[in-house]
Amino acid sequence: MTILAVIFDMDGLLLDSERIAFGIGRDACTALGLPWREETALAMIGRNARDNAQLLEALFGHADHVEAHSAEFARRYEAVIAAGEIPLKPGVTELLDRLDALALPRAVATSTSHGRALFKLECCGIAHRMHAVVGGDQVAHGKPAPDIFLAAAERLGVAPANCLALEDSNAGARAALAAGMQVRVVPDLLPPDADVLASGAQVIPSLFAIVEELS
Repeated sequence: MTILAVIFDMDGLLLDSERIAFGIGRDACTALGLPWREETALAMIGRNARDNAQLLEALFGHADHVEAHSAEFARRYEAVIAAGEIPLKPGVTELLDRLDALALPRAVATSTSHGRALFKLECCGIAHRMHAVVGGDQVAHGKPAPDIFLAAAERLGVAPANCLALEDSNAGARAALAAGMQVRVVPDLLPPDADVLASGAQVIPSLFAIVEELS
């Protein structure tokens, strides 16, 4: 199928931010005297704030604790973003250069809220290289539902079947597959689950593989 557009996830795919967020989430729990479980943090990868709040409420036992953690996390995380301490993943600049050369439109479809996503992309110097950014707060259902990828394809004016979706998380890969897109997975903190592999997503070592694929 011809590729007419590329749709990126953001955290863990474009930005090497998941490890940073993981550590900040743990430190926020410590500072507030709240329990921390690695399995809960890993389950949050690729999901939007609404879904993650439910996971945290189950862990903390009270919605007030979720609000306190969210505020503390945001304070710490946004300071890191503003300081320019989140690096790009390998191959991002080269892939964007290749897309420019091919005049292929591209969008970001991220579970992060739209405002924070723009802030992160701007601080990392690549916001201006995207033709659309769709945040998790702009769709009714978060990943693994297909809503956010369908919205991104609509913004670009390209049929989902002609979109190449690039993801690092299982939730994101399932969302892109459900949207009917061609999917490549660059694993970050978690390996692809069996159902993702069985559904036709291709696993690649880095974004440099897409540069070669489009050459």
